[in-house]
Amino acid sequence: MRATFQQFIRDRRGITAIEYGLIAGVLALGIMTAVGDVATQLKSTFEAIKTELAKTGS
Repeated sequence: MRATFQQFIRDRRGITAIEYGLIAGVLALGIMTAVGDVATQLKSTFEAIKTELAKTGS
């Protein structure tokens, strides 16, 4: 049992998978933040256009 536990502790294959998972998580978080910012800017732009069109149409 002790030998199996020591072998498990020495095994480094899982560490690489965890690192890749963390990198993917950070990238996903960055992408979601960027997309959210773009969506906010687009909403503001379309609201401004809508306001100007309402002024012109009246």
